[in-house]
Amino acid sequence: MLAIIAGMFPSTRSSGVLLHPTSLPGAYGIGELGSEALSFVDFLENAGQSLWQILPLNPTDDGGSPYSSPSAFAGNPLLASTERLAKDGLVEEPQPEKDGLVNFASIVPKKMERLRMACSRWKPDEEFDEFREENRFWLDDYALFMAIKGKLEKPWNLWSKELATRRPDALKKARRELETDIFFHEFAQFRFLEDWRRVRKAANEAGISIIGDIPIFISHDSADVWSNRELFFLESDGSPSVVAGVPPDYFSETGQLWGNPLYRWERMREDGYAWWKSRIKHALSLCDALRLDHFRGFEAYWEVPADEETAVNGRWAEGPGEKLFAALRGSLGELPLIAEDLGDISPEVVKLRKDLGFPGMKVLQFGFSDPGNHFLPHNYEGANWVAYTGTHDNDTTAGWWRNAGEGERSLARRYLGKEYLGAGDFIRLAYSSTATWAVVPMQDLLGLGAEARMNTPGTVEGNWRWRMEENAFDSSLAARMRGMAEVYGRTVENEA
Repeated sequence: MLAIIAGMFPSTRSSGVLLHPTSLPGAYGIGELGSEALSFVDFLENAGQSLWQILPLNPTDDGGSPYSSPSAFAGNPLLASTERLAKDGLVEEPQPEKDGLVNFASIVPKKMERLRMACSRWKPDEEFDEFREENRFWLDDYALFMAIKGKLEKPWNLWSKELATRRPDALKKARRELETDIFFHEFAQFRFLEDWRRVRKAANEAGISIIGDIPIFISHDSADVWSNRELFFLESDGSPSVVAGVPPDYFSETGQLWGNPLYRWERMREDGYAWWKSRIKHALSLCDALRLDHFRGFEAYWEVPADEETAVNGRWAEGPGEKLFAALRGSLGELPLIAEDLGDISPEVVKLRKDLGFPGMKVLQFGFSDPGNHFLPHNYEGANWVAYTGTHDNDTTAGWWRNAGEGERSLARRYLGKEYLGAGDFIRLAYSSTATWAVVPMQDLLGLGAEARMNTPGTVEGNWRWRMEENAFDSSLAARMRGMAEVYGRTVENEA
């Protein structure tokens, strides 16, 4: 049975593109939510697509990772449109930069300086007052956190005891002394949200749904942990007592030690999972559906003592399971969620996903080990799946094919009945599958190789930087995509 999908998200066969906004082309060193984003929406509509999947919209860490953020609620100010800042007379039109990879070390200081200049010239209005009131439940703590962090330049648990433990008199003093910086961070969030809502509105009016992304765990050095210490396993000094990761497996004999603090799920249950309700409600105010990263962690998660250097000496701990999602549904109604059910998945995780009715993920690159592999389309059970050629954590399909083992290559050739295979053959396989939804990374649609890979898990250098070249998405590509969507019954009529 298909999951019930709320809002704009289509419940019939459809297709779309995986592309984070930072990867859009443009003149200012990083993809933004200006005309380049609106042009991409036009392209998707012309290509007969009805899905645009993105990565988390949150602010990133210094390396550009949207999965490591100082806030689970805030938006990435780097995405705010420079073009619109100039149009509104808040900054001078900057000199265009060459297209190319995102250089975070260069772009972050330039963009933040540009936003500060705009903030200094801007006068608050009624819309800003409404924005601040609607988002007060997270914005007040976030703006204060960022202002203090900007001044002290160290993690919150190394601040003074008064600030780290949020003594009211210390917070009141900080708000007074850092009033200008707090206002700046509120302004940056306001501009991000204005620009994002403009893009999302255009997408929805074109019949395109936005699939967002929710990381299960959040960063220790974040406004969320600082302002909700009681919801996490922390020592008295604020440092984590246990952290998240995954156990040793075929790919890593020491596992992966992520380092995120772990939730005190029993404590969260006592208040009806209020923090999670706020988080999901807010995320669904920005997107039409959400991909739940590391879904298996909701059934059971790998808990590692914080003083361990690897993930070897961890244990499986029970997650909230159906109790969390029952509480979310009771508060928010039906949930348009996609379960990222990749990796070492137990029967209990499979049962949880099925019981909840969430679509799971099928990634073709994982399928060619043997004919019985469940990632191959003929082994799909039903249609409640999102089929992908690859994800942001995979090599591009062209890059994967170049490095695939001979056994994988042989099975792929036999499976598709062709000797010479390209990315387009695997795209066609995803489209032709029984999966209700098919999503293809933009790099595969452009036929790009490993140089266009977005992220390599377990590494910290060189990720999240890929950008499309100017005019990369054109009418001929749109026509080919529309033709394939029509052949495989994945076009959705625009009823907006």
